[in-house]
Amino acid sequence: MKISRKEVLAAIAVSAVLFLSSPPATAQQSSPQLSSEQIAQIVASPDRSEADRTNDLRRKPELMLGFIGIRPGIVALDLSAAGGYTTELLARAIGRSGTVYGQSQPRDPSPTPPLPAAPEGNSNPTAAPSAGSAPPAVARRSSAEALAERDSKLRSNGVPAAPIVAITRPFADPVPPELAAKGIDLVTLMFNYHDLGHLGVDRAAMNQAVFRALKPGGLYVIADHSGRPGTGISESGTLHRIEKAFLRQEVEAARFRLQEEGNFLRNPNDPRVKNTPAPPQPKDEFVLKFVKR
Repeated sequence: MKISRKEVLAAIAVSAVLFLSSPPATAQQSSPQLSSEQIAQIVASPDRSEADRTNDLRRKPELMLGFIGIRPGIVALDLSAAGGYTTELLARAIGRSGTVYGQSQPRDPSPTPPLPAAPEGNSNPTAAPSAGSAPPAVARRSSAEALAERDSKLRSNGVPAAPIVAITRPFADPVPPELAAKGIDLVTLMFNYHDLGHLGVDRAAMNQAVFRALKPGGLYVIADHSGRPGTGISESGTLHRIEKAFLRQEVEAARFRLQEEGNFLRNPNDPRVKNTPAPPQPKDEFVLKFVKR
């Protein structure tokens, strides 16, 4: 059967349209995921600090990195990076061909520190802590300083990790325009989404900014301390918990789709009525993986 020149040109045009309409493959989609053996080697790296190894007992980094589906060479942003525990793990997993950014909120210039949240174990979260129970103020290094120290140690130890770049921006607008223009493959927010409640952050603006900055198929992974049904984010400054359904609703309002839920940090025996469960036991925590479509 002969094919006319017109039919050939039409087929080429259709192919071009399909190619241009397909979303570009991201590093998160194209590079192979790290195996469980590779992740175990990263976590067991002898140069990791003792403090991080202690954190491992609660945070289960092998399961977390496996749940994320971490891939070498991607660009990742760790929101509320704090001391950089998660940021460093991401840098080790992503390797030299990628980049990891660690975001922190600018420090409040006010000389008067905010009142502390209710102490751990407070069974009456509506009761304000007394001024006498507040610990004395101690000057702490900034998140940017902590991240710079981690990056320097990785370099000096010859670890083939991604460079760690500190970002100091408000939560409501956490991504620099130049980074958002290039696109991000992965954004993480570990155990601090609830704090955005008592800090008065515009969470809708933050989630929308994350959505815009992620590449198509990019992932937004959030872990937090589980609150009881119906509590929403009302216990953010007391029990430091958030209701899973409430968090999911807020993130999905920014057009994200829930891709997977991780149950490896769940504890159904935690009554969720105190900051720290009593008797002492693992805190009930959830992990949600959202995708930009």
